[in-house]
Amino acid sequence: MAALAAGVLLPLPLAACGSSDSQDAEAGNVGSARAGGDVRAAARQQIASGGTLRWAVDAPPSTFNVFQPDSTEATQRVAGATLPSLFALDKRGRPQADPDFLRSAEVTDTDPRQTVVYKLNPKARWSDGRRLGAADFRAQWKALRGKNHAYWTARNAGYDRIRKITKGDGDDEVKVVFNKPYADWRSLFTPLYPKQAMRSPKVFNDGLRTSLPAAAGPFRVAKAGKDRSRTLLKRNPRWWGDRAKLDSIVLTAVPRDERTAALAKGKVDVADIGASTAERIGASNGLGGPQRPDAAEGAKNAAEARKQEAKRREARKRKARERLGAATARALGDYEVRRALDPAYTQLTLNASGGPLADERVRRAVAQAIDRDELAEKALAGTGLPDDPLGSHLRMADQDGYRDNSGAFGSADLDSAQSLLADAGWKTGGLAGPKADGSAGKADGEQKKQGKGKDGKDGKDGKDGEQDRADGGPAEPPAAAGSPDAGGRAPHRAAAEASVVRLTAAQIARVVDRPLGLAASTTAQRGAVLAQAAHSSLASAEQAGSERKLSRARAALETAEKVQATAREMRLLAGDPASAVRSKDGKPLALRFVLPSGKGSAQLRATGKRIARMLNEVGIRTQIKEVPGDSYFKDHIASGDYDLALFSWPATAFPATEARPIFAKPRAASDGSLLVEQNYARVGTDRIDQLFEQAAAELDDGRRQELMEKADRRIWAVAGSLPLYQRPQLVAVKRGLANVGASGFASPAYEDMGRRKS
Repeated sequence: MAALAAGVLLPLPLAACGSSDSQDAEAGNVGSARAGGDVRAAARQQIASGGTLRWAVDAPPSTFNVFQPDSTEATQRVAGATLPSLFALDKRGRPQADPDFLRSAEVTDTDPRQTVVYKLNPKARWSDGRRLGAADFRAQWKALRGKNHAYWTARNAGYDRIRKITKGDGDDEVKVVFNKPYADWRSLFTPLYPKQAMRSPKVFNDGLRTSLPAAAGPFRVAKAGKDRSRTLLKRNPRWWGDRAKLDSIVLTAVPRDERTAALAKGKVDVADIGASTAERIGASNGLGGPQRPDAAEGAKNAAEARKQEAKRREARKRKARERLGAATARALGDYEVRRALDPAYTQLTLNASGGPLADERVRRAVAQAIDRDELAEKALAGTGLPDDPLGSHLRMADQDGYRDNSGAFGSADLDSAQSLLADAGWKTGGLAGPKADGSAGKADGEQKKQGKGKDGKDGKDGKDGEQDRADGGPAEPPAAAGSPDAGGRAPHRAAAEASVVRLTAAQIARVVDRPLGLAASTTAQRGAVLAQAAHSSLASAEQAGSERKLSRARAALETAEKVQATAREMRLLAGDPASAVRSKDGKPLALRFVLPSGKGSAQLRATGKRIARMLNEVGIRTQIKEVPGDSYFKDHIASGDYDLALFSWPATAFPATEARPIFAKPRAASDGSLLVEQNYARVGTDRIDQLFEQAAAELDDGRRQELMEKADRRIWAVAGSLPLYQRPQLVAVKRGLANVGASGFASPAYEDMGRRKS
């Protein structure tokens, strides 16, 4: 999916695309770690010719035009296999000229204007026989530069800086002249479409939805089913490069929550999966425990160690078959899990447009209250991948040029968080409730002048000596701090308990994210009973191997966990309500935490609940609200109807231009609205914008990297978003397939995919 953003092609934040499994947070051991990619690479001479590769995608391609806002993952796959990519990415996210299309591409002039000369491979031909040339470049530039709004484009970054495109000294040369310097020129014309696909808005907008007029890759689009659930790519006979090993690739739409069943039935050969499915595949292959003998055992007797390991593996296989069902276990055993760090990261976004988070001190306090190390460890547990928190907004941990710029804002420091909150005026203590007449009481130290009551007497209001309590306690304590009152309770404890009793329903709703039950004990008992029943149902469902029963059992367990969380919330309020939540001007420090519902977002919800517990430690309460995934961005994130939110951003090899809209300072529109582009935190600075602009025009790689480092440090300082961890990329692949799997940043080589020779 691509976002409608001013000047950039960036996929939408990935809210519900991380996994299909409802228990991803409890991942198992699924194989060896390969952060830089795991495709089981093999030389072409080791790959057999022929065969069909069935590749699961989330949804069918709604268009074959990657530059349209509604392009999908399948659109990208089709383009990668059928269209020219002048620059391919390596495993470190570095663009490399593809010799199938380019002999060279370089900046030949900078004065008076930047000029890039592309020397095309003279063998490069479209499937209609025409040579790739300047006409294709020119048509794409005119469609994407943003001057003709009849083209429904999601991108004009870079294209809007081009002054003219002409043919070079030969038929295979293309000369591109820019109006002003553009550092990320390598991001342009990838993919490159034939000129007839860009010649008019009608073809661009509608014609490319069902077909491609010409291909120039190892494959071509042969057929797209009526319901678009299956897209058939066949070997391109006019391809001049290494002949594709496969006869065909079929992109099959399989929803995330149906991936496990599709694998068990052998309907697909390659599929992105969640951690729990990966664990099941590992168990079916006997990989549930250690995957190799430990060093001491191997040194003592390697042969015996291997023998014992084989026995253990067989035992695990038997147990897996008993638990999953023999047929399902055998079917999943035909696959192996390949994985890498995904070129995407999960972040916590703080909406700074209003409320407590408009104060930078509160945002920084949130940042320092969160243990990102723990969040990363939990999210990546069992994947075998590095579980360090991500230290940059602009580059991934396995990307060239990565630096950890998080500094003080990336580490948990509860003392600093407490100090920042206190400095911002959010004090510990109870919330003032309604007075006898129903009006709100004072809070945070606000009292009647000089302690006078309504009748003018010290501390009295004429009603049995009651005082307006500022923080849940009397204005003038009747005894020394810490001494017991007549009831045997410390004054601050008695006052705090009174404060909780006097909370209004609206205040309670802001402090907790679910209705309070009658008592903490009864709620806890109910949660325990529900959890016991859910665990029993889960065990039965796993033994039966029924996906429907598993889904119901997991839903029941999630309900039980919510009830148990409510009980903990109630105990906290009852045990020490004076310190349970910070308050200011009679209002609790409570933030609306919006998370997507659905199986595919289980990882985000698990991370969100951990964040809520961490914030609770410094007196920040969260009101968690789960909303349908299909309305998550439109109705909440894009509209600003949230305080905290979790979603994932795709990484980019060109952060100077493609990451700019995410962090650009919001601007006022002519109609009075706020233009935020993709900056859903709604906070930025002129200096950050200036650094991005300088980097986008800086042709020196080293200097551009320095500018990006400075921008990243300032993005950390404003604390509008906190990168948490780079997501795992887990891919189930049929055994024997090579050069396909978890490629990470690297561009797939579709012509080299296939089955190993037996």
